[in-house]
Amino acid sequence: MPSPALKPSPLSAVDNLPNSPTDLEEDVASVIAPLDSSGFEQSLVLSPHKANTEESRWLEEDASDSGQGALVSVQSTRLLLALPEPRPDTASSTNLRSSACPASPTNGFGIALRWAALQHTSRQGVEPKSTRQSSLPTKYRRRSHSNMVEREGAPHRSQDVHEVAEMLRGLQAHQSKKGGKGGFSCKKNTFSVVGSDITVDSWRMQDWDYKKPNLPTYARGLFTTTNSKGNPEIVVRGYDKFFNHGEVRKTEWRNVEQNTRGLYELSVKENGCIIFISGLEDGTLLVCSKHSTGPREDADTSHAIAGERWVDKHLATVGKSRRDLAFKLRAMNATAVAELCDDEFEEHVLAYNPETAGLYLHGINLNLPEFVTYSGKEVDRFATEWGFKKTMHLIEEDISQVKTFLDKVAETGSYDGRETEGFVIRCQARDSSGAPWEDWFFKYKFEEPYLMYRQWRECTKAIIAGKPPKYKKHKDITEQYLQYARRRLHENPEIGKLYNQNHGIIKLRDDFLAERGLKGSDIIRQELEAGEETGSAVTKDVVLVPVATIGCGKTTVALALAKLFHWGHIQNDNIQGKQRPQRFASKICETLAEYPAMIADRNNHQRRERKQLIEDVQKIIPKAHFVALHYVHDRGNFDQIRQIMRERVLSRGDNHQTIQAGSKGQEEIIGIMEGFLHRFEPVNLERDPDDGFDFVIDLDVTASSRENLETVVARLNSEYPKLFGKMPTGEDLDNAIEAALSDYKPDIKHEIGDRGSNKSKGKNNNKQQSTQQNGAAQKPKEKERKPEYFGITLPTSRITSILDAVFQAADAESAKMYRILHSQRRVQSEFHVTLIHRASAGQSPQNQEYWDSLVGLHKNARNAEGADVNAEIELGQCKVLLERIVWNDRVMCFVVRLNPVDGSAMEWRSVNPMAHVTVGTADQSIKPVESNDLLARWLKEGSGPQTGIMETQVKGYVELPGSVKPFLQRS
Repeated sequence: MPSPALKPSPLSAVDNLPNSPTDLEEDVASVIAPLDSSGFEQSLVLSPHKANTEESRWLEEDASDSGQGALVSVQSTRLLLALPEPRPDTASSTNLRSSACPASPTNGFGIALRWAALQHTSRQGVEPKSTRQSSLPTKYRRRSHSNMVEREGAPHRSQDVHEVAEMLRGLQAHQSKKGGKGGFSCKKNTFSVVGSDITVDSWRMQDWDYKKPNLPTYARGLFTTTNSKGNPEIVVRGYDKFFNHGEVRKTEWRNVEQNTRGLYELSVKENGCIIFISGLEDGTLLVCSKHSTGPREDADTSHAIAGERWVDKHLATVGKSRRDLAFKLRAMNATAVAELCDDEFEEHVLAYNPETAGLYLHGINLNLPEFVTYSGKEVDRFATEWGFKKTMHLIEEDISQVKTFLDKVAETGSYDGRETEGFVIRCQARDSSGAPWEDWFFKYKFEEPYLMYRQWRECTKAIIAGKPPKYKKHKDITEQYLQYARRRLHENPEIGKLYNQNHGIIKLRDDFLAERGLKGSDIIRQELEAGEETGSAVTKDVVLVPVATIGCGKTTVALALAKLFHWGHIQNDNIQGKQRPQRFASKICETLAEYPAMIADRNNHQRRERKQLIEDVQKIIPKAHFVALHYVHDRGNFDQIRQIMRERVLSRGDNHQTIQAGSKGQEEIIGIMEGFLHRFEPVNLERDPDDGFDFVIDLDVTASSRENLETVVARLNSEYPKLFGKMPTGEDLDNAIEAALSDYKPDIKHEIGDRGSNKSKGKNNNKQQSTQQNGAAQKPKEKERKPEYFGITLPTSRITSILDAVFQAADAESAKMYRILHSQRRVQSEFHVTLIHRASAGQSPQNQEYWDSLVGLHKNARNAEGADVNAEIELGQCKVLLERIVWNDRVMCFVVRLNPVDGSAMEWRSVNPMAHVTVGTADQSIKPVESNDLLARWLKEGSGPQTGIMETQVKGYVELPGSVKPFLQRS
């Protein structure tokens, strides 16, 4: 029923309340929320529309602060409030005293509540609210010091309008694509809420930005709105972004041991997608995925809609409604956080059958800029009350107990009889000694059997596509699985079609395991017992591949390893002449004939470099073992990394093959280093070519070379014990580093061009010195061709396959233009997204700056490769999301969105009004640039017979890998 109208009065009385007790109970919609350990059991929390009144807010906050409360019931036309007295440990009695006050329409609900509250406060000797400094209990103020696991009852705190407004100002200041002064970028999307007039804003930052200090908030999953009073408020608040153990400095075990405190709550990490649930002020239940709500045009069923359906199912089991849950969460000022696990909707790695599918409630967060969350005990209590599934969790008192437990479970990836992806550890942490304690999470993800499952998935997709499967680990069982998969795919080709749509992946895997009578954890256990898959048999053909930038200390560590173990060491800077990448790989293979292991000393900071090295070496040594020495460029620690690397490079003077800091100016050196930092692409074992590494050793750029050397030796000995003879002592490690630092003198020195410099070096310089970072002797005589435009190339086969699939299912009229393009060979042979054209550079200062930066990146990348002057070198990578296809009778194109590659510092953008990929034009007289005109008309006039423009969605989430490169002028 609609809420009664509010009549302004000194007491904010609510007039025209219904006389029916039943109606009044529904209208009050009061709920009871547990208080903290202040000695009182309950606190009155009012329904959202009642809490809008000054009196209601007064009572609610006063009760939360002083411990007063009221159990509300309605009998006839009288409102009865049971006022709790102190428990025995705080006073003399536990009896409830009842007081009554007329609740008639004439004196109003607000008067009754105020009367009762004044009676109670006077009995308890509590000062009126206006004389107290704060209505917020000390333990729940900003930067709470109480441990979430130790709290008795649930935390509560109302939103502070000024805090929320300050947070939003910080986010709004960084909405530009380039990011603001604070070094992060933020995107806002506005959504209409189905069944409500309210709109909500979703705020999204890049994952790596969460590693940076002093953000307005660290909430990953944040929705805000403006309420009926015109005030900003948070309506959905996810967890602070939390990281895997060892992923950032704060989650390294030595820091976890020093800067966290128990109790430690370990909850099983469910394998699904996250769903947020909260209540809006009009009683609407808001259900969101991580960054959106409601239906989506590019999917038949969005994650949010799937979540809503499961909410309805769970509520039905306890006889409650969406409105009930909305009022409850609104009163708590909280967001319920759940994992949607439903294989019929979307498969992940772990299986959820119809009996185990649903929403697993694993958190309740207060809607505040800072992170305050409920304990697992309170979350379970809420899940039981509202019909949600519960996650398993346990409590440990000491961090050493946590580590022992997790390491044991990690051996098989199985806990309590079921396979699990890992655990989320909830505790409190501080940034440093003496800093305040805060609620904090980190995760411990298990590698196995999930890496094995992912390997099977990628191998299956490879054989469906007719490609040879690539796998490094679990070789015997993987070969057995692939034999089984090939047989099943041959028997039923429909399995392959569904597999490529991410359906049937788990079933095929589980069918194989069932035929063998095994579980994934059994396989891992058997391999461990047999000594398999641990690298214990590796004795030769090991290639250590640094992934670094200038100043990380890679050569120092490489020299020390070569001295300690008499391994090979090849420096890319010593290779001169043309085709240097291929010759570098050949030299590595020659070295492996003499040494059991060698270090491929090159930056390898981009995926294309790692791909070239791995593929070229495997052509000669197919069973070579590649290990990445990954110098982690932690975005949260980027300023310190940059400063330390500069100090190293500038202090060594000319004792380097390509960066002679003693001869070059400091500004030029820093420019070169910045170019490498921007192009750095971190290792990702789940993507090609990094899935070719046996394993990755993460190294700390800010640590000393001595520390990193010890890390490398320890991990290599753990993975490849037979590669070593007698292990070095600490003194041996010290001596090796000392020798690397004092004895090393570069054999050959080269020049590298300054970032963005367009000045010619002159003919004499070309004859007298190398101009490449990696040692090319002289510039080719051919005339240098300048870039005509920069763009992102896309895989042609993927684009054509998508076009064929889209228009094969379309009606004749919709498919007509594509059929014409296809039959007349007017579909382009190559596809790209134009970032900026030479002609566009001078149209604005921003465009000119962007053009110059890309020209500088191209020059430095070309020099770093030692490539020919007219080589179209890859500058980086970008993900391209295909959203729609738009066309008329002249031109057809994709509308796309550009997304940065995970971990990359570069965010590529197109200066065109709308990023697009031209599919083809009707005849040679129509230039591809006409796509811009088409899209401008489409945005303004829309599609349909009246405009002559047609459009269709690209169903699903189709994101293609793209290569950023220059397109040079024709000679």
